[in-house]
Amino acid sequence: MENEILLKVNHLRKIFPITKGIIRQKKVAEIKAVEDVSFFIRRGETLGLVGESGCGKTTLGRCLLQLIRPDSGEVFFESINLCELDPEALRSFRQKMQMIFQDPFDSLDPRMTAEEIVAEPLRVHTKMKGKERKQKVRDLLETVGLDPSMADRYPHEFSGGQRQRLGIARALSIRPKFIVCDEPISALDVSIQAQIINLLEDLQKEFDLTYLFIAHDLSVVRHLSHRVAVMYLGKIIEIASRDDLYQNAKHPYTIALLSAVPIPDPLIEATRKRIILKGEPPSPIEIPPGCNFHPRCPMAIDLCQREIPTLKEIGKDHWVACHLS
Repeated sequence: MENEILLKVNHLRKIFPITKGIIRQKKVAEIKAVEDVSFFIRRGETLGLVGESGCGKTTLGRCLLQLIRPDSGEVFFESINLCELDPEALRSFRQKMQMIFQDPFDSLDPRMTAEEIVAEPLRVHTKMKGKERKQKVRDLLETVGLDPSMADRYPHEFSGGQRQRLGIARALSIRPKFIVCDEPISALDVSIQAQIINLLEDLQKEFDLTYLFIAHDLSVVRHLSHRVAVMYLGKIIEIASRDDLYQNAKHPYTIALLSAVPIPDPLIEATRKRIILKGEPPSPIEIPPGCNFHPRCPMAIDLCQREIPTLKEIGKDHWVACHLS
C-alpha cells in the first residue's frame, strides 16, 4: 500500500500568534489552526475535506503545499519531506503540486491577460518560449472548455465560471500530480457548479490527477470523493471511504453534519431526524480540554472532558477520534 501513497502527513501543526503593541509587539494568545493532523492520500484518488467555516481546512491545504510553513510535523510527497526543504529545493516541487483557489476573481491578476496568467507557470518552470508556449496556452484553454480566442482578454471580461476555468488551466499548465481544490465551486452559481465538478472529474481521468477537495457541500463531496475526512477545530476527527462514511458514520459530529444533507425524496426528508448541535464552535484561541467537541456533543461522558481522543482505525480504512467509537 505504501507505494500507492502519493502524500502522507504526520502530526502537522500550525499556530498563528496574536500580538498587541506597535513598537514592541507582545504575544498575548495563539490560534491553533491545525493541531496534530495525520492522514494520507493515494495516487489518483480524491480525498474530500469537510467541516465548518474556520476549522482549519484552507490552512491545512496551504500547509501541504508549503504556501504556509507548518510549525511542526511532516509532509511527505513521493517520500520526500517537504518541511525540510529550503525555498530553492522546494521550488522544483511546485511543478508537481498546484492549487485551485476559492475566489476565481481575487486569485487572478487583473492586469494580466488570460494568456499571461496561464503562461506564467510555464515561464517559471519550463524552457518553453514564443510560439510553442503560446500554442500550449491555447491548448490548455481548450482543454478546460474556453475558446482559445479568449486568450487576449482580461479577468474582468470573463464570467465567474470562466474565471474558475482559467484558474484550473493555470494549475494544469505544468502537469502537476497533486492539486488542492480549495472550495473551487462555492463562489459560483449552482448551474455552473455542476459544470466545474464534471470538468474536474474529466481532468482527473485524463491527466491521472490526485485531489484534496475542500468543500462545505456534503452532496458534492460524496459525488466527487473516493474518501472523506471530517475536520473540527483544527483536528481530523474521522476518515473513511465515501460510502462507509455516509452510511456508517461513527463520530457524533459527522453524524450531525450528515443529518443536515437534504434528501431528494420528500417522503424520506419529512420523516428523518435532524440533529441540531447546541451552541457555537469554541474559539480556536480557547480550545476546551479533552475532546474539543465535548461542549456540543449530545453523547459526551466525563472521559471526554479530560482526555484527548486519538485517531484510531476501527474498521478497514475507517479512522475515528472518539472515546465512544
